Amino acid sequence: MKPTADLYDEHGDDLQSCTTQFRPFGTRTSFEGAVTTVRCHGDNVILKAALGEPGAGRVLVVDGGGSLDSALMGDVIAGLAASNGWEGVVIHGAVRDVEALSKIDLGIKALGSNPRRSRKDGTGDKNVEVSFGGVTFKPGCHLYSDTDGILVTRE
Repeated sequence: MKPTADLYDEHGDDLQSCTTQFRPFGTRTSFEGAVTTVRCHGDNVILKAALGEPGAGRVLVVDGGGSLDSALMGDVIAGLAASNGWEGVVIHGAVRDVEALSKIDLGIKALGSNPRRSRKDGTGDKNVEVSFGGVTFKPGCHLYSDTDGILVTRE
C-alpha cells in the first residue's frame, strides 16, 4: 500500500481524510480494504458477530459513539478477526487487553482503552452509514490506514 500522504497527494478531495486522532493497536501499522460498518454503543454483540464472518480482506469500521466507558473489543474478538481474514478494525470507542492486542496480526485503531467489558444486549446496526472525524463511512467504500491517518473513498 502506498503511504496515505502519497495517496492524498495523488487523489486529493476524491478521498475523505479522517480528522479523529486514533491510537494504533495490533501489529499492522498499515492496512486497507473494503469497508463494512457496525454501529454499537456500549454493546459488542453485533461487532463480534461481524468479525466472526469471513473478512475477505475487509476493514470493519465501528461507530461506538466515541465512548471510552467500556471496551468494544479485546484480545479474544481481535484474534477471531485475525483468524477470519480481516485486515483491520477502526473503533470510534475503546478496546482492552492492550498488551495482547499488540501481538495480534491485525490493524487496530481505537480512541483508547478501558478494562471494563461492554454489555451483551445485542443492540446495534450493521452495514449502515456511520460518520465521525469528518468522514462518512459507507459499506463498500475503500479505507486506507497507516501511521499518518485514515483515508476513505467517497463511493
